[in-house]
Amino acid sequence: MILPIFRRRSEDIGISPRLVLEPGRYIVGDTSILLAGVNTVKRSARNFVGVDAGLNLLIRPAMYDAYHEVAVANKADLAGAETYDIVGPICESGDIIARDRKLPLIEPGDVIAVFDVGAYGFSMSSQYNGRCRCTEIMVSDGSVDVIREQEHYGDLIAKQKIPARLLA
Repeated sequence: MILPIFRRRSEDIGISPRLVLEPGRYIVGDTSILLAGVNTVKRSARNFVGVDAGLNLLIRPAMYDAYHEVAVANKADLAGAETYDIVGPICESGDIIARDRKLPLIEPGDVIAVFDVGAYGFSMSSQYNGRCRCTEIMVSDGSVDVIREQEHYGDLIAKQKIPARLLA
């Protein structure tokens, strides 16, 4: 879509530049969904849902106060019943994925879908707080493929070296 217009306009004015695009949010933002398992629900003046994905996997809400639609994936056909804040497992007060979302009744074991995470998810992810990155899968044309394996503890320390002088 972009390239034919670019070529035609370039030819019209007699230039032939090279087009380089950053495949950011405009192009791939809506191509991915982060699935996070619910491990705890705290009901109080504010209802908090603790999930197994945090700012190490999706930094945008903490960094930019970015808004991402969320849904309870295994209860997608149910109407919103309560208002929740969805929070991650990192020991930081800013590990908040979504605030004030009206969702169906949430229980441990449910799965939260965080939408439109396709741009910069992996490139902005980290192993902060000893957290491993998750598996990435691609669903296309009825097929499901693992495109990035889940990290494990060994991946966290794989590049670390202890100087021999400290082992003596």
